[in-house]
Amino acid sequence: MKPLRIIRLFVRRLLAIALGIAALSAAGAEQSGREKSQAQFLQLCDLAASHIRVETNKGAFFIDSYAIRALCVAYNLTGKKSYLEACQKWSDRMVAFQEKMIPQNAYYMNYNRKPGQDKGGWYVADSSSIAMGVLATAVRCQGAGQRRYLDSAKAFAKLVMDNYIAETGGVRNGAWPKSTDEWWCSTGIFGSLAALLFDETGDEQYLKAALGAVDWLNQQDLTKDERMPEYALSKMGPTKLMYVLEAYSAGLSHLEPGSPRHKAALKQISWCAQWMGEQQSQPPAGRAWPCDRGWGMKFGGLPFHQYVYARLLPGRRDFSTAADREMDQLASVLFAKKPEYSQLVVFMMMSYSERLCPGAIYRNSRTPNHPSPKR
Repeated sequence: MKPLRIIRLFVRRLLAIALGIAALSAAGAEQSGREKSQAQFLQLCDLAASHIRVETNKGAFFIDSYAIRALCVAYNLTGKKSYLEACQKWSDRMVAFQEKMIPQNAYYMNYNRKPGQDKGGWYVADSSSIAMGVLATAVRCQGAGQRRYLDSAKAFAKLVMDNYIAETGGVRNGAWPKSTDEWWCSTGIFGSLAALLFDETGDEQYLKAALGAVDWLNQQDLTKDERMPEYALSKMGPTKLMYVLEAYSAGLSHLEPGSPRHKAALKQISWCAQWMGEQQSQPPAGRAWPCDRGWGMKFGGLPFHQYVYARLLPGRRDFSTAADREMDQLASVLFAKKPEYSQLVVFMMMSYSERLCPGAIYRNSRTPNHPSPKR
């Protein structure tokens, strides 16, 4: 064998060994990162489960609903019954309150209009979040418990579809004194609920409502809200995107690829992704909306959407990379001291759920291989 050929073979073998070592190192780093994320996620789940079991908590129930959805994923991930039991206890309370609400089948939000009252604010947006928590619990149960929770979410959806959806597909925000027009927040969140109810039941009326919400959102300039400037992007920042994107994340798989509706949705998602990237390029403490208070706590939920689109959109692995980086930044803030229950915690729980168990937030009761005890 000629010396030059021997040298080439030797170099190739060295390169192969180096690549193998690099691959093993990357795999090890990825596994280490996953283990760290899972430990952080379960720490937050334990915190949330303890908080939710206390019935005297005064926080808004929509906040709990995002923790509930993530706890359901933690139950799928670990099989730990205490996670599901916390979700069932919370959902039982939501249904018990619902049975006494006016209008019939509304949810009590733990503020404003109380069960039995016929005056005071009552909002479709916050109540739709509650409904998704109840629905997520239903998906993990069987028997009478599943039927009770599912019937609750369906009854609420009927209330909205019968009274608060405009011909445009946009959704009004219930008994909201600020406006009786369609609103991006109620449309985004109810649109997500409708898509999930379609996935669970196969009932086309829910798909129609979900697609109508997407159609309305597709027509919106997300940088403006001239009728109510206090709810504009410049004021609410990540909160506006968190809720608008709910309809897209839950509904995107139901849009026909290449259709005008799909193209318009991708345009909105792309714009949102660019905005998120610009924000996430800055340290959390230096942003216009600090992540540990106010509207800025919704930064914790934006990686959830990025992970969803990385999974659903071919060639968008960069969304996942950006989400990983953002989660690390937010974790450095949240875990700098012992975490306390907050909106940042519950929205980060949603993002951890999608990072660790892609698609589990949106699973239905027919999804195989997940614990489903009788209730």
